[in-house]
Amino acid sequence: MTQQLIVGLIVAAAAFYAVWRWMPAGWRRSAARKLAAGTHRAGWVDQERADALAASLAKTSGCGSCDSCGSCGPKAPAGAGTEKSAGADPLTATHHPSR
Repeated sequence: MTQQLIVGLIVAAAAFYAVWRWMPAGWRRSAARKLAAGTHRAGWVDQERADALAASLAKTSGCGSCDSCGSCGPKAPAGAGTEKSAGADPLTATHHPSR
């Protein structure tokens, strides 16, 4: 019985991690704020630690999550940059910096 309970907890934790990792960034940030606020209301952490917890939980790891890498700058206004410059090198004008 204990072994089944432990396996069930491991599977539940893995499922929670998978859902958290792949949920949309807006949902993840909202859920992180709510979870951090709940820990503060319960008295487990002070406000500063709750804010740090929310910021930490809202982040994602790895490539493929454009909200975390910061390489995407603000979009250019409509009509700006429509003409190509003669000296631009298309190989160095990539979206992400080379590693």
